[in-house]
Amino acid sequence: MPFTPLHLGLGASCKAIANKKFSLLIFSGVQVLMDIEPLFGIIRGWTTLHLYTHNLLGALLITLLAVPIGKVMSEFCLRNLFKQANWQITWQVATVSALVGSFSHIFLDALMHADMYPFYPLSYSQVLLNMIPYSFIFYGSLGSVDIS
Repeated sequence: MPFTPLHLGLGASCKAIANKKFSLLIFSGVQVLMDIEPLFGIIRGWTTLHLYTHNLLGALLITLLAVPIGKVMSEFCLRNLFKQANWQITWQVATVSALVGSFSHIFLDALMHADMYPFYPLSYSQVLLNMIPYSFIFYGSLGSVDIS
């Protein structure tokens, strides 16, 4: 499901552990960028929803897009909306947050979506599919938000 909040459980846990060394805003933005393809697919009636953005190469390209945009937008939000005048996100924090966001998204979706090929275009293998029951992923993600 596009824009699922379940991906945010890992991000909330990372933020709780790393604090200023992790940007939950950038992580969250990456989740939205990752799911633009499935959203269009649902609207357009595509049979495969997770192909181009939901593989290792797609995740890396989304990270490259998300780092500069996410850094600027997150700093703007922190300064103007949350009134955190001295808050600055370093390039390292932006990069780590985007990488964790995109690659964790690939990993979690590969566990539960049958139309997901993490190694596309090199391989159509689905080595992670159904390795962990969906209920474990669902409740684990909710639990990680609650613990954070």
